[in-house]
Amino acid sequence: MKALIYKEFKLAMHPICYLFIVLFPFMVLIPIYPLGVSFIYILACYPILFLGANKGQQSNDLLYSTLLPVRKKDIVLARIITVLFMQVTSMLIVSALYPLALLINHSMAEAAAAARAAGEMAKDPVNAGLTLNSFVLVLAFAVLGYALADLIFFPIYYKHGKSIVMSTLFTIIGFVFYIGIFTIGLPYVPGCEFLNSLHIGIQFACLGGTILLSALIHLLVYKISSKRLEKVDF
Repeated sequence: MKALIYKEFKLAMHPICYLFIVLFPFMVLIPIYPLGVSFIYILACYPILFLGANKGQQSNDLLYSTLLPVRKKDIVLARIITVLFMQVTSMLIVSALYPLALLINHSMAEAAAAARAAGEMAKDPVNAGLTLNSFVLVLAFAVLGYALADLIFFPIYYKHGKSIVMSTLFTIIGFVFYIGIFTIGLPYVPGCEFLNSLHIGIQFACLGGTILLSALIHLLVYKISSKRLEKVDF
């Protein structure tokens, strides 16, 4: 397993994946920008990872992996671990940038207050949908969203070992709808306004619950995908 994971990071992971992981979390610093949007771009790494530029499917990486003296289910597990690494690293970077995002929004709010005091028209910066006050809740939705995205992507891809277009299409469309509904649209539903003032303890409880649920979903992803790969005849 250690050798397979080493192969994933040395051969399968294209350099552009690392750029996506590091750069797109900085979108959290954009004032008045939906917090959930930055999480979408990690899914763009999936076709790069599975297909890649002169890597992945183009160089028959899956066929090569199945010819190695390893179990097929370990091939699937190594790829799941690689994807989880991308997701977790991205969320950790977003979390590290959260204090700076708060500072930027606080500075803009002070500037808006000063402009109003001077008789000028100004509005406080407010993120569309869930605000920075609900940042932990946004992370919880992202964790569950990534798990559901993997539940779509992996079984479709490993059914034939080459369904990269369909698996990517369904995954990204599904995640965009999911993140749009739960992090942008939900706070505007009558009766859901409290989500932007939810107690931090409840937010962390939601995050813990989604992490546990994500682990169970990824276990299901592993079992379904490995069984499907076992049936693929190369």
